[in-house]
Amino acid sequence: MTETQAAGGESRASEQAPPAAETVTTTRGTLLEARDLRVEFPSRGRRARAVDGVNLAVAEGEIVALVGESGCGKTTLARTLLGLERPTSGSVVYGGTALDYGSRSLKAYRREVQLVLQDPTGSLNPRHTVYEAVAEGPRIHGLPDEREVVASALARAGLRPPERFFLRYPHELSGGQRQRVVIAGALALNPKVLIADEPVASLDASVRGEILALMLGLRDDLGLSALVVTHDLGLAWNIADRVAVMYLGRIVESGPVEQVLTAPRHPYTQALLSVLPESPERVVLTGEPPDPTRIPGGCRFHARCQVLASGRAAEAGVDGRCRSEALGVLPAVSGAQVACHYAEVTA
Repeated sequence: MTETQAAGGESRASEQAPPAAETVTTTRGTLLEARDLRVEFPSRGRRARAVDGVNLAVAEGEIVALVGESGCGKTTLARTLLGLERPTSGSVVYGGTALDYGSRSLKAYRREVQLVLQDPTGSLNPRHTVYEAVAEGPRIHGLPDEREVVASALARAGLRPPERFFLRYPHELSGGQRQRVVIAGALALNPKVLIADEPVASLDASVRGEILALMLGLRDDLGLSALVVTHDLGLAWNIADRVAVMYLGRIVESGPVEQVLTAPRHPYTQALLSVLPESPERVVLTGEPPDPTRIPGGCRFHARCQVLASGRAAEAGVDGRCRSEALGVLPAVSGAQVACHYAEVTA
């Protein structure tokens, strides 16, 4: 996606974990929400269910991490929340109103909900100065006082004094500075929500902490909400209030980040966490994720589930249900929840 489309259209930063998210629907107020969202694409004469029933809410001033392995549907969900993909069914709701896909409505919506891309080198035009890159969004939206807007956005992104960066080109900046320019381009429109797709994946470890601290500071200082898309559970721990774990187009576990990541209930979440260096036991999943055009019956994870393979599901008397009984779509709530037959009977 181009800048124009976006504009117009390793430890925790603090030793103290942020407080768990309060009730999304009342205390903070839901700002951005996916309601039973489904997105399908044609694939070799079939329909690939990239997003297959997702309820997800981001509250005011809240950071939600959407995690899962490559191909699980995270980026498709993020693009749909931005209005770049139309859902096959379900809806995207912003501020209590369903998203209107008319060009004028989308332009207004994208001023409120901005994207931060994964690769700052690829998302910045090498022929544009920093000033031109950050000014693109304000120009599209016709904002007054362009120079002041650009300077303010750069300063908020941690590039100070901002005038020193106006005439620089992306190749003259470090990786961290380039990512700050991308963030400044989003901040120039004073959005209420940032959707960040792997925002630190391409950065050195020494710079990752700076960008994470910046995003936490933007939440605290400006009240920004954020959906952070990542495959890195360490990043989710560092930055998020809540985490949603996605597998094969669905949320399979969600809740406050400390609760989900310190006591995961779904076998898939347990497997993802087992690759962290401090994990006492490594879980190696067998096989590849199923073809989204041929989603298996029963629990969609059962073909790779280590609990089913080890016989523990049979001991709990749910192995038959795992293979044949489909699980419902999880609702958009702030408390911990899981879609797993084994977890339900062993809670």
